[in-house]
Amino acid sequence: MIRFTKSSVTELEEKYVLDALKNGSLSGDGKYTSKVYEQFKERFGIDRMLLTTSGTTALEMASILIDLQEGDEVIVPSFTFSSTVNAFLLRGAKPIFCDIRKDTMNIDETLIESLITPRTKAIYCVDYAGIPCDLDRINEIANKHGVFVIEDAAQAVGSKYKGKYCGTLTEFGCFSFHETKNYVMGEGGGIVINNEKYMERAEIIREKGTNRRNVLRGLVDKYTWHDIGSSFLPSDVLAAILAAQMERYDEIMNKRLNVWNTYHTILEDCEKSGKLIRQFVPDYAEHNGHMYNIILPSEEIRAKLIAALKEKEIISYICYVPLHSAPMGLHLGCDPKDCPVTEDYGKRVLRLPLYADMTAEQAEFVAQAVCDILENM
Repeated sequence: MIRFTKSSVTELEEKYVLDALKNGSLSGDGKYTSKVYEQFKERFGIDRMLLTTSGTTALEMASILIDLQEGDEVIVPSFTFSSTVNAFLLRGAKPIFCDIRKDTMNIDETLIESLITPRTKAIYCVDYAGIPCDLDRINEIANKHGVFVIEDAAQAVGSKYKGKYCGTLTEFGCFSFHETKNYVMGEGGGIVINNEKYMERAEIIREKGTNRRNVLRGLVDKYTWHDIGSSFLPSDVLAAILAAQMERYDEIMNKRLNVWNTYHTILEDCEKSGKLIRQFVPDYAEHNGHMYNIILPSEEIRAKLIAALKEKEIISYICYVPLHSAPMGLHLGCDPKDCPVTEDYGKRVLRLPLYADMTAEQAEFVAQAVCDILENM
């Protein structure tokens, strides 16, 4: 069976985890957490990052840091995972769903300004499939209207926008290191603080609202309660997994890109014959091979393709049910007609299996199976 996703784990991850268990810290902010920070600084030029328990809690920290209040509005794409929206719903803010572009399936920056009201506090943009949004235009709109931009770069570790790494393009960038992502720690994430003025408060929020990190630095002899917060820091054992993954960064990246490129090449003729639309990457972007999507002509064809692939022991998924038309979105009073492109693509997109240890032969088998099934349908 060709699985949908699978983490790439070697003896190096095992070695680091055992070392953390025997010689390190089971709680957070140990030597492997520090090692990860060094790796991200060296590779991406990121000076201020805090590991979190998930990409979800990284987004929750960002929502606290921008002081979201009840009644504030946040512009956000509907075609994303629930975490993006839950992060500010928990603060009492209201989602204002924006439709997506037909090419990248990212938030449509040309529609954002029409959604801004006096209550707009932030724009949460998602680098879907590891392909960055048009951040120059989004930041320009945000600066004009005095609102924040939070970059949900959960899927985009290593991707670039006009030569700059995702996660570094707005005041706050949020990563995920979940098992399904390119670089993993099981459950985990990270928040990048691109404006130094927020760093001290971010450390306090992450440590249950206390200044405990200053105790660890030897700056104070006891820590006290300073702000709201929660236990957002992950175990150093999990950080040990991520440290090993980052040492294997180029290997993992190249393997994923090889699978992505195999799909893209084999599926070209299928696209030319009108049987699907391949993943699109704009000229301004360098992607990380996080996922490969195809758009089918109809929801019915997608369902038949999923079933036929499953018969060949190939697992594929639909990706997201659009949030604005999901049960919670309808409960909030959203109208499916508000995001027509999202509604349409949500019914036709299919995500193919992709992971680092997938062989070239497996990728060729999947791509050819897609072509053959659609040809005979």
